[in-house]
Amino acid sequence: MSPVYPFDEADTARAVLDREGTVTEWSEGARRLLGWKAEEVVGRPAAELIQGQPPAVHPPHWNGRVTLRHRAGHTVTVWLLVHHRQPASGGTGDWLAVTPLADDRPRQADDPLEHAGLTQSPCAVAIYDERLRLHRINDAMAEVIGLPEERVRGLRLPEISGGRLDGEEIERRLHRVLTTGRGDERAYVPVGVHGRVTAWLTRMAPITDAAGRARGVCVAVHDFTEQFASRERLQLVNEASVRIGTTLDITRTAQELADVCVPALADFVSVDLLDPPEPTGDPAAGPVTAPVALRRAAHQSVNPGSPEAVLKPGQRDVYPAASPQADSLLAGRAIVATVPSGDLAQWLTWDKARMERVREYGVHSTMAVPILARGATLGVAVLTRFRRPDPFTPDDVLLAEEITARAAVCIDNARRYSRERETALALQRSLLPQSLPRTAALDAASRYLPAARSGVGGDWFDVIPLSGMRVAMVVGDVVGRGIQAAATMGRLRTAVRTLADIDLAPDELLTHLDDLVVRLSSEAGGESSTAAVGATCLYAVYDPVSRRCTLARAGHPPPVMQPPGGRPRQVDLPAGPPLGLGGLPFESAEIELPEGTVLTLYTDGLIESRERGVYAAHALLCDALAASSASLDETCDRILHTLLPTGGASDDVALLLARTQGLPASRVATWDIPADPALVAPIRKQAVVQLDRWGLPDASFTAELVVSELVTNAIRYGTHPIRLRLIHDTATLICEVSDTSHTAPHLRRAKTWDEGGRGLLLVAQLTQRWGSRHTADGKTIWAEIALLDDV
Repeated sequence: MSPVYPFDEADTARAVLDREGTVTEWSEGARRLLGWKAEEVVGRPAAELIQGQPPAVHPPHWNGRVTLRHRAGHTVTVWLLVHHRQPASGGTGDWLAVTPLADDRPRQADDPLEHAGLTQSPCAVAIYDERLRLHRINDAMAEVIGLPEERVRGLRLPEISGGRLDGEEIERRLHRVLTTGRGDERAYVPVGVHGRVTAWLTRMAPITDAAGRARGVCVAVHDFTEQFASRERLQLVNEASVRIGTTLDITRTAQELADVCVPALADFVSVDLLDPPEPTGDPAAGPVTAPVALRRAAHQSVNPGSPEAVLKPGQRDVYPAASPQADSLLAGRAIVATVPSGDLAQWLTWDKARMERVREYGVHSTMAVPILARGATLGVAVLTRFRRPDPFTPDDVLLAEEITARAAVCIDNARRYSRERETALALQRSLLPQSLPRTAALDAASRYLPAARSGVGGDWFDVIPLSGMRVAMVVGDVVGRGIQAAATMGRLRTAVRTLADIDLAPDELLTHLDDLVVRLSSEAGGESSTAAVGATCLYAVYDPVSRRCTLARAGHPPPVMQPPGGRPRQVDLPAGPPLGLGGLPFESAEIELPEGTVLTLYTDGLIESRERGVYAAHALLCDALAASSASLDETCDRILHTLLPTGGASDDVALLLARTQGLPASRVATWDIPADPALVAPIRKQAVVQLDRWGLPDASFTAELVVSELVTNAIRYGTHPIRLRLIHDTATLICEVSDTSHTAPHLRRAKTWDEGGRGLLLVAQLTQRWGSRHTADGKTIWAEIALLDDV
């Protein structure tokens, strides 16, 4: 008696044998049939109970007549059904042998089971009695289970199925119908028969007597394998549309194609792509010719580690005309080949390594599907079966072509994106400074990292030497991605350098830059309504003489400063609107930077991420800056390692670190000059004396001429007060003359008999460079004299 189903189990003779043929279980029904008690049989070989030679039994099941020895000495011939059962936890399993016993119960004329006219029904129908034993089946059901009614009548469903059709689960459903009196029309039961998937839709209903009491269960089974397979194919196509093309990476997309097809469509899938022969990255035009050189992009297998693969991802191989890969590419359609038919014999004879894999894993069918997109041939996907015994069907070919076509578009998109990304990245790097200039005002280090999973943006940085040993630092970020953003970045960087050369104040420079971005956006809008240009920028000018820094920003993150021995902190700086809005004012702020202060400028890609908020990122940035470092380069690397994820940032990152240096007062000399031309000679002599104190006698001659010319021009054309300043470091001597006039000087070509007009030309010829800059009080004319021969 079963604790779940309280019915007599003695109506079935049942025995369980282990892998060696030893009896491990013996039912009461078996005792009734042969007279042997369980303790007399369990542990003995089953062959001792068989008269004559035991039949040859092979998995998964067997049935036939067998002559058995009765305990009383005579023989009993019975029809026996034998199943091989696989344990849930793995292992070798055991064998279940069953046969029904004669039902000696009297039959009643009004038994509803006897009046269930089923034999002529085209639907597979079975009748189970109130003990959940099979009472009747029609011909259609006998064909489904592959056994005649007289052989299985009286057996329970698990005994009939032997593990197929999930008999125990269905029997639980039968029991619920019997005990509750309510029908069960739940779904379907897909099962594997001889390696092929068969789907059954089962409906159960109670059979009641005149009093309404359930006396049995009627089960109707419908084979809807084709509908089930169609739904599975639609689900696989839908899954492919979701899983393939999640990124714009060619290798990742190829791997997603292989992953989707295993194990749903094949046991092993390889994806091989053509190497683009053109420098642009475009696939070869025209038809493909054999032999074909392909590079393994991805593969997947039902076996961990894909041991069937001959090539590793990234390796290249050449396929002759007899191979499935070349044949499908030449034909432009899917090619199905089987090993038993000899379709692959020529190729496998040539390729010994693949022949060994075919023999080792029992490969029997392959299907090669070309990867085609937008008229271009990109590669081929090869699907292989060895665990699944059935070959590829025409429906499988259509399904593989549909999935591969979807993947081909994604691979082509990834290829086009990769080409544009590489072009934009090359343009971006060519427009960024290859190295930072060495100045007496500061030491600098920088890093630029393109986005890991999106298009290249328009981030940039720069260090620009200015007059008076000052230096400008700039970091900017153009809105958008791709080649257009990189080109716009190049135009803005050039504009910043041009505006910096005329020594505009930071807020004025941003105003001019804003006008340029507005014009660029207007020009772009004429071509495309979505091509608006925008940018953010931070511009700072540091003076090593005064040790003060003037900064202004246009919608850009503020910098972080770390004074010597102090804690890093964010600079309080007016935000300003982003560039491109037009007409809005910018504000400057001036701060003092003690010598040795580290100023950190960066773009928002460094601090903005999905993993953490901006405030947390600022805290991490300050912690990375506060840690001791041997160099600014080491600090840059630590900052990137601390703030950026392992796989790379989702946005471009530009980082600029500058450690300020101060110019000692001993290297600066200043004179206030009265507006008297007669005093030019004494001022010139004082300048020479100062150069002697500095140990620069070789520069005296040039400096004397420059000082004389600049001071004379200031007295003659400028406005009082006038000031002369000399600044020098190891490589450069700077002469500056300031006055309160806003009129800028310019070079001109003097005529033969002109008495003047040659002074600035002389200054330009004798000095390394010269220029003028406007100040709040007027202007300053400056000239730089090289102190080293190679400068």
